Amino acid sequence: MLSFILRRLLVAIPTILILIVISFALMFNAPGGPFNSEKALPEAVLRNIEARYGLDQPYAVQIFNYVKNIVLHFDFGPSFKLRDQTVSGLIAQGFPVTLTYGSLAFVLATVLGVALGVAAAMRHNTWLDYVATGTAIGASVLPNFVLAPLLVLVFTAWLGWLPAGGWSSGGWEVVVMPVIALATSYLAAIARITRSSMLEVMNSGFIRTARAKGLPMGRIVLRHALKPALLPVLSYLGPAFVAMITGSVVIDVYFSTGGIGQYFVNSALNRDYSVIMGVTILVGILTILFNLLVDVLYAWIDPKIRY
Repeated sequence: MLSFILRRLLVAIPTILILIVISFALMFNAPGGPFNSEKALPEAVLRNIEARYGLDQPYAVQIFNYVKNIVLHFDFGPSFKLRDQTVSGLIAQGFPVTLTYGSLAFVLATVLGVALGVAAAMRHNTWLDYVATGTAIGASVLPNFVLAPLLVLVFTAWLGWLPAGGWSSGGWEVVVMPVIALATSYLAAIARITRSSMLEVMNSGFIRTARAKGLPMGRIVLRHALKPALLPVLSYLGPAFVAMITGSVVIDVYFSTGGIGQYFVNSALNRDYSVIMGVTILVGILTILFNLLVDVLYAWIDPKIRY
């Protein structure tokens, strides 16, 4: 197992470095710039601004310094638009918010999705299967940009139970609607994957053998069927977890949570390239690391993967 993890790390580390270099190259070769505006700046002023941010140096030197600062200090540099603000500081402000409601949404989507999928597979072609499948289909056709305003309309405008947005205290009342809006579509996907995988596993030869031995159905499901049935689910959970803990642009903007998704939108509108790159690289690094974790879990569940 240790050699398997080391091999995956040897692939992940250069992948992260390539991601950083490509993100930097694409961003600074895009048309326009962070200091362009309707009124053109004098040439001398523009040169002074570029010198302040190190943009007057050779291109290779800029990339080298950028990668070095990230690797050694996890420093993404200053914001081009927000005075006296660094990208790392903005991420430190927004990421705990998205991590909080994203982790809760992940737990909710995973637990309910797996439970619905297993229940539907174990009661195949019964009313329980139809209810679970219908719930999953209904959740999949309600993306967060549709579900978010519906939740506000019902629980804020009509019932008056929950605040429409904000993150003043981080209490449960401001977390409920973002978690539900973010988790619903992922829950539907997890339920569908679990159901199809569980049906395939339950028709396998080793399950028929366990049944022939007279083992209770609950033990067959928990001890023999659930682990191999979760392999396809794990493949989905890695990228899904990253997507949830790095926040949804719709959730952050609509509920005014102050997460990094909102910083990403504002920086894109303002051409704050350093913030865009910082958020992009953070998402890429987390995606690579959690895919590595999924590979390790795969190898733990199915030892054949190690070879």
